[in-house]
Amino acid sequence: MNAIVKDVMSTHVIAVRRDATFKEMASRLREQRVSAFPVLDGDNKVIGIVSEADLLTKEALAGEIPAAFHTMTHHREQAKAAALTAADLMTKPVVTIRPDETVSHAARLMYSRRVKRLPVTAEDGTLIGIVSRADVLSVFSRPDADIRHEITQDLILGTYLCDPAHFTVTVKDGIVTIEGAPETTAVGRDIIESARHVEGVVAVRDRLTYPHP
Repeated sequence: MNAIVKDVMSTHVIAVRRDATFKEMASRLREQRVSAFPVLDGDNKVIGIVSEADLLTKEALAGEIPAAFHTMTHHREQAKAAALTAADLMTKPVVTIRPDETVSHAARLMYSRRVKRLPVTAEDGTLIGIVSRADVLSVFSRPDADIRHEITQDLILGTYLCDPAHFTVTVKDGIVTIEGAPETTAVGRDIIESARHVEGVVAVRDRLTYPHP
């Protein structure tokens, strides 16, 4: 069983319109205790995202910027320092995800694109939720007993048609240890590899006794 984004996302999203002012966004960040806003157009479609780091640029680069610092600062950061609205300040194009994508895909996307959150959109681009790094990591709170049951019943018995009595599966803190004697080396390797992809698994220890060639 693989969790999907809609299982872990938040549907209560604090968003702003493209014409939201800097002051309005700074105030809402503090009031709502969030670290970023999706930016919406008139049709509630996501067109960008504004983070607290974007807003901080104005304060950090406020006033006269030393000539030497100009050479170290990207033009985009200087533009953000002068921005007055969400449309001027937002990062675009924004990285989004669909609600039916897997949580593991969301994790890979966050990692590869170096983002802390992903707006969740419908097929037409309409905002329906948001998923954070904490949401993605929540899959590791799955009970060890549930993980063990899935591996023994759904994987070993249901997928590979092996007798679970021939295996000993223990799970502690998400770490799975599998012992036993598979009929073939290929089946044993497949069981181990599939177990690595079970929701909530942190690591798999292969303690199988494989048949001699």
